[in-house]
Amino acid sequence: MDVFPALLEVKGITVRFGGITALDDVSFDIPRDKVCGLIGPNGAGKTTLFNCLSRLYQYQSGDLLFEGKSITNTPVDKMTDVGIGRTFQNLALFRTMTVRENILVGAHSKSQAGFLQGLWPTAASRAEEAHLSHIADDLMVKLKLTDVAHRAAGELPFGFQKRVEFARALAAQPRLLLLDEPAAGLNHEELVDLANLIKWVRDEIGITVLLVEHHMQLVMDISDWIVVLNFGKKIAEGTPQTIQSHPEVICAYLGGPSV
Repeated sequence: MDVFPALLEVKGITVRFGGITALDDVSFDIPRDKVCGLIGPNGAGKTTLFNCLSRLYQYQSGDLLFEGKSITNTPVDKMTDVGIGRTFQNLALFRTMTVRENILVGAHSKSQAGFLQGLWPTAASRAEEAHLSHIADDLMVKLKLTDVAHRAAGELPFGFQKRVEFARALAAQPRLLLLDEPAAGLNHEELVDLANLIKWVRDEIGITVLLVEHHMQLVMDISDWIVVLNFGKKIAEGTPQTIQSHPEVICAYLGGPSV
């Protein structure tokens, strides 16, 4: 990509499920310190690619380079160490745990303390625990969750649960945050809050965001760069203005022959 420097480079990713090719030699860059939207019609391969980026799926060929280093052989449980976090389209909260406890789970994913230090805390492990608690409390303030900090996450309205999952992902202090359909199920007011939150993450914290989303207005409003898939292939990438007028994208969404 000539416009922005890349944080993560997707290099010729190909995924096959039996005789079906879900992704066919897909390549693009995720620009550093920007919001990148990943869009396409149903069945375009967005979720498959997203699961490759978070290492839930293995690919038959290609490579992923994060800050110039391959993460192809990085196991999924080490992705937070690399600096990649994600949310899920279907909420994956610990429903009986409190909001604060859920967020602390995210913070503890970067903890250096081991099992023995948990049994017999040292000065260093107590200092780290205080630091992680501060991260969780600060995120609850910023995401307006302080008033529900001690309520079970599963008891909260859907919009609040979305914010809890967002906060938990941020608590791991990722450099790249993968957002899977974050607007699903939100009302208009919650959509406005979500857009402001994503822009705040980019502008104030300096986290790069990759957004898979069907809500086109949200994608166009907050994305710096957009990648479009269709039938497992990349058909376009560029600024929102470029994508909105791209003939291949218009055909993919509205039907008709490719131009």
